[in-house]
Amino acid sequence: MPDHALSHDPAVQAQLDRLWSLSPGADVLGLSRITELLARVGNPHHRLPPVFHVAGTNGKGSTCAFLRAMLEADGKRVHVYSSPHLVRFNERIRLAGRLIDDAALAPLLAEVLDRAGNVGASFFEVTTAAAFLAFARTPADACVIEVGLGGRLDATNVVHPMVCGVAGLGIDHEAFLLAAEDGTPSTPMARIAFEKAGIAKQGVPLVTQRYPAIASAAVADVAAARGAVLRARGEAWQATQRGDSIAYQDAIGSLEVPLPALAGTHQCDNAALAVAMMRHQCGVTVSEAAMSAGIRDARWPARMQRLSDGPLLRTLPAQPAQGVWLDGAHNESAAAAIAANWPGTAQTTIILGVLANKDAGAILRHLLGMAQSVSVIALPVHGHAYHPPESLVRQALDLGAAAATPAESIEHAFGLLPALPSPDRILIAGSLYLAGKVLEANDELPD
Repeated sequence: MPDHALSHDPAVQAQLDRLWSLSPGADVLGLSRITELLARVGNPHHRLPPVFHVAGTNGKGSTCAFLRAMLEADGKRVHVYSSPHLVRFNERIRLAGRLIDDAALAPLLAEVLDRAGNVGASFFEVTTAAAFLAFARTPADACVIEVGLGGRLDATNVVHPMVCGVAGLGIDHEAFLLAAEDGTPSTPMARIAFEKAGIAKQGVPLVTQRYPAIASAAVADVAAARGAVLRARGEAWQATQRGDSIAYQDAIGSLEVPLPALAGTHQCDNAALAVAMMRHQCGVTVSEAAMSAGIRDARWPARMQRLSDGPLLRTLPAQPAQGVWLDGAHNESAAAAIAANWPGTAQTTIILGVLANKDAGAILRHLLGMAQSVSVIALPVHGHAYHPPESLVRQALDLGAAAATPAESIEHAFGLLPALPSPDRILIAGSLYLAGKVLEANDELPD
């Protein structure tokens, strides 16, 4: 499904409008179109700075944020390609440490679209080609590239990385990643692992987390078939939280790094994966001090982010004592991570919007267990196919919510809060697209 992108810059918006009219309107996984498109713009992916390539169901964006912060703490200039954007399309392309500006973005998109012709490239494929073209033309010390969807057939999988990483695994994007295909595993978790590990390359370290046995076996099979150098957690490297630090160890030696500022114990796993990727590559030198500084300083919007004072929060008659928190939490495993890290409260209110292709019941089952009493306000996710708020309300009540009501927008939801039991803490979750609307409404634009 394409990401609905708008820009306040007329020149950028003109190119985004062209992109909508030319792309097929839905992503069809495969590398033939991106390969042809990149050839038409001079194969920029062959001229990138050293590449860190990261896949995973959950945690890949945070892992990329840690990698970027570590590299920049060591004085490196870093390109980053990530998705989706939250508020501005520009968030997808970071050039040597700064989000691409509109003056550079508009002609870049125009150049790719002018050459796209009859390729039938998708929104993501055009964006990927534009990013790689920008990265090839702008000097930098490293590229951090996040997989968009899956891995094996994702448009980013044309790069030649110096290290690959696979973050957490879970069931998501079933229509794409579990579609019947000869020669692929039949068990869902094994198939997901097979697709994510598909970024593996001959002779390149493939650094992975600890997974259920069936997923680990699938990853190992892919690594062996592709001639990648598998570096699995629990075998090639170890990491354990000890008090206020993470104890990391591998064949090179051991080190101790601080806990991340990003909230949640799952972020310790993502930070450890970033350390392991950094330690198992040999293309870019980064000091241990820079790794520690990067973990401490990394920021990643809409991942257990406490909202700051802003226009949206000021509409509340009184803010909850433990704050208003924002997380994409767009699938079951992400919701489970939030629930595992949510402090015990007497009353939590959840403002929730869920895309139609997600398992809303599974998300709700995890989130409704976070407090003694949980109220739910259900929202649409405008511009996308979503679970109707009335349906989310029925599911929430059936699953034990203390109260549940529909709303038309995030502003409407905030207006309904005084009618519900007063919460100790509020969570806004269910979709990164909703998260983007919240950040925009509260004037907290990602930078």
